[in-house]
Amino acid sequence: MHTHEHASPDSETGWKRMGWTVLLNIVITVAEYAGGIMSGSLALISDAGHNLSDVLSLIVGYIGERVSEKNATKKHSFGFKRTEIFTALINALALLAIAAYIMFEAVERMGERNTISLPVMLGVGSIGLLGNLASILILNREKESSVNMKAAYLHLFYDTLSSVFVILAAIIIYFTGNAVVDIVASGIISLMILYSGMEVIKKTIHILMQGIPEGIDFDDVYTSLKSIHGVESVHRLHIWAVNSRETFLSVHVCVDDEGSKNTDKVIKEINDMLAEKYFINHTTIQVEKSRLCDDGALCGK
Repeated sequence: MHTHEHASPDSETGWKRMGWTVLLNIVITVAEYAGGIMSGSLALISDAGHNLSDVLSLIVGYIGERVSEKNATKKHSFGFKRTEIFTALINALALLAIAAYIMFEAVERMGERNTISLPVMLGVGSIGLLGNLASILILNREKESSVNMKAAYLHLFYDTLSSVFVILAAIIIYFTGNAVVDIVASGIISLMILYSGMEVIKKTIHILMQGIPEGIDFDDVYTSLKSIHGVESVHRLHIWAVNSRETFLSVHVCVDDEGSKNTDKVIKEINDMLAEKYFINHTTIQVEKSRLCDDGALCGK
């Protein structure tokens, strides 16, 4: 028996929030890059690069979300739900490339003596901070809706922190006159970018490898299935996700004499339990009177 969950698309309000965030970050990127060139601050240019990744993340994420909403076809019976995961992975890899570029620039500048225009650095850095805070507020409600939105929100969060480092670097340089602080700040920003990118890559690869979704314990699900009245044993249990929102489960259950008299009731109780306890609404349940493979939850996998 199959039960299907159709993820409802984000509201138009959500898409409008994303659109405003994209426009805001384009403005921030241009301002920070121009400010970085004018002031000679690598930290500011690094922050502009991070903001550019935010823009790309939001645009690619938007495309991925729209494509993932397309209906299933005979060639793609699951639809295009995995598009969300692929676009999130592309975004994360872009983050790693930006982090590598910033680190390279930082190493190149280590032996140079740079003159930094602190008023420009501090002023543009403050504009970036305010813009990023506004972006976080705009996307706050959407951050848990998908891995794409989570990735975009993380970009904005770390970008806000990087703007804080730009401002702190400008203040420290003002009082100490040591321009190396700018290079150190850019290095810290690149490490933050690297960390956020690796986190998203870890999550997307876990989903692509059909790993158990976060928050679900395999043994706990196995025990819960065996506790259903009429179920004698459970095997060939598989739990996976096609994207960040939908969890799928397939299982073979052996029923006792009482359970075999009303298999529909057993299946309904299993589905109700999975939906209520684990939020799993897409299942494939095979009911057996006699065991078709050896003991164990994973037999015959």
